[in-house]
Amino acid sequence: MEKYKILIVDDEPDLKEILGCKLGLLGYETIPASHGLEALEKIKQFRPDLILLDVMMPYLNGFQLCDKLRSNTSTCLIPVILLTARDMKEDKIRGLNSGADD
Repeated sequence: MEKYKILIVDDEPDLKEILGCKLGLLGYETIPASHGLEALEKIKQFRPDLILLDVMMPYLNGFQLCDKLRSNTSTCLIPVILLTARDMKEDKIRGLNSGADD
């Protein structure tokens, strides 16, 4: 049986490791990426079933990456959950407007 693949995109190595370990224990295959540009390459390579995406990253932030994913027919249906420590209503609205699922 094939495992579901979850792409974890975050520039914080400790968070990627913690999420990867927890999700791995639950039976998921995890794929780490450190920023949005790396995530685009990993998406092409692995075709994840879900993307956990940090908002604030170098090169391409989470909102920008989500916009790119939603505008591409080959990636527009991959569920995206934005992760952030920020608790501003504007960020939540911006995330949903950029196409995030949660």
